[in-house]
Amino acid sequence: MAWITRFSTAVAFLAVGVLFSPETFGSKSEGSISPILSISIKLAHLLCFATAWGVSLWVTFIGGIIMFKHLPRHQFGNLQSKMFPAYFSLVGVCCAIAAAAFGYIHPWKSATTAEKYQLGFLVSAFAFSLINLFVFTPMTIEMMKLRHQVEREEKIGDEVGGSKNQEAAKTNPRLAAMNKRFGMIHGLSSLSNLMSFGGLAMHSWYLAGKLNL
Repeated sequence: MAWITRFSTAVAFLAVGVLFSPETFGSKSEGSISPILSISIKLAHLLCFATAWGVSLWVTFIGGIIMFKHLPRHQFGNLQSKMFPAYFSLVGVCCAIAAAAFGYIHPWKSATTAEKYQLGFLVSAFAFSLINLFVFTPMTIEMMKLRHQVEREEKIGDEVGGSKNQEAAKTNPRLAAMNKRFGMIHGLSSLSNLMSFGGLAMHSWYLAGKLNL
């Protein structure tokens, strides 16, 4: 199914949802914001937050682990080098929209302390995604490519898992040094990703408290 077809299908389901919830258009306005604008901003916030949260959960705790356990290591690394820039771009854009929408609905001057904290969590998630996108990801990809070159000389990298790398590093000081540097950069990238995920997780608790099912 083409991308435009999938997008059109999602819009169609959204339109059906509006038909099944017509009372939202008769809700009271919030200050100077019209009901339709208010609902649209809240929808943008909800969809962008849910997208960032869902993508982060999948990539961090499920998809990446499954790929590492089943793909040859160099193939896994090359796939990650293409996927992570798109991943951090998507999460960053979604966090930016979610933060902007939340800030519009809850202006800083009139926001409660809890609302200011939530805006801070969303902005921090956005910031950590940007740090990963523009700092740690390029460094990680560059070091990965250099390490792949050395590993090909050692005739390793087509296996699943990192056991052959560890064995080769015992007799190859250059590979051992690369492993150490790669591990440090990758660790900082993972930490930044977890900080972004943590900000989204704290906001999810806030949103759950606002539900009235």
